[in-house]
Amino acid sequence: MRVLFTTWAWPSHLYALVPLAWACRSAGHEVLVVSQPELLPLIERTGLPGAAVGKDVDGVGMVRGYVLPSQDDPTGDQRAPRGGKGPRALRMFTAHADSMVDGVTRTAREWGADVVVSEPTALAGPLAAAAAGVPAVRLLYGADLMARARTLLPQALAPLAERVGVDPEGYHPFGDFTIDPCPPGFQAPAPAEHPRVPMRYVPFNGPGTPPDPPLPPPREGHRRIVVTWGHTMARLDPALFLAGHAARALAALPDTELVLAVTAAQRPLLGRVPDGDRVRVVVDAPLHTLLGGADLVVAHGGAGTVLTSLRAGLPMLLVPQLPDHAGHAARVLAAGAGEVLTRDEADAERLRQEAAGLLDRTQGAGRREAARTLRDGMLEQPAPAEVVGELEKRVVACAA
Repeated sequence: MRVLFTTWAWPSHLYALVPLAWACRSAGHEVLVVSQPELLPLIERTGLPGAAVGKDVDGVGMVRGYVLPSQDDPTGDQRAPRGGKGPRALRMFTAHADSMVDGVTRTAREWGADVVVSEPTALAGPLAAAAAGVPAVRLLYGADLMARARTLLPQALAPLAERVGVDPEGYHPFGDFTIDPCPPGFQAPAPAEHPRVPMRYVPFNGPGTPPDPPLPPPREGHRRIVVTWGHTMARLDPALFLAGHAARALAALPDTELVLAVTAAQRPLLGRVPDGDRVRVVVDAPLHTLLGGADLVVAHGGAGTVLTSLRAGLPMLLVPQLPDHAGHAARVLAAGAGEVLTRDEADAERLRQEAAGLLDRTQGAGRREAARTLRDGMLEQPAPAEVVGELEKRVVACAA
């Protein structure tokens, strides 16, 4: 079986594809990951075969237009206009599809793909699969925030469908089925008629190695908070990267250790880091390697960070600044696994107050229990290796 994976050029979207792609390779199938040229070096760093298609789109500039408004708003003059129903970012997703659809379609045909697997915002994937006459599979990277746009997609993608020879009303923009890595009780409501296959979430937080020297266990009587602000916010504007602000606020909590997880490019953006042996900055280590021994994650609300934290059974304090981050933060709040602040609410005092409540043995007990329940549900889902077998069966059934 030849499995073509596709995403537009955004690192966290690629990372969500990697565990299943490697499971397919381990099962003996051929795998190819295609995206815009900008992402090709990162695809190669995952160890997976990759190819560039289409042309680069200013993803950072477009995402910057969807930053949620706040009183101190560094990107307010660049905000994208709201365009009717559905996700505000639908215009951006269709722009990426326009860039990629011809190349993904050509690759699917010439490479001889048996199935196309795409993350939910890579809308060129289902079109290319329909044009090549093979099944399309949607692999979610978190909550299904595209579900409410389902009825809008055929019209929005009609010009692209016609361009690659697909009847705009004759294919399903969500593909033949969806693979869902979210644990029971976390996923957003979705159309009941669209088939879903559960899959255990396996963290892939980017190429990298565990910290050296390794993180020791927290000192006796101390709690550990891991602070991370993902990969996106610093790329949009340094003023949106709140990890340093959060660290300075939380360092005042008694009997508390801080671990700041940043990239090398983000390290200078932290500003003054609190002194002392209770604060450690870790550079370029995958997040899942830092969560052993942690008690709380303070973060921006990205899907990968949220699911990785839940996989470790940890409650979260989230400060979302993008619509999809707000969507994932809302699911954490609805599941009882954490607290959420807006950027305007997240001053030093409020961050300390909410973190202290989540760390408190009594006050935070319900949040910790909810996070552990989601972790247990996640671990009961079929592993990616098992989902490969389901993929094989469905591809054979579609070809029959």
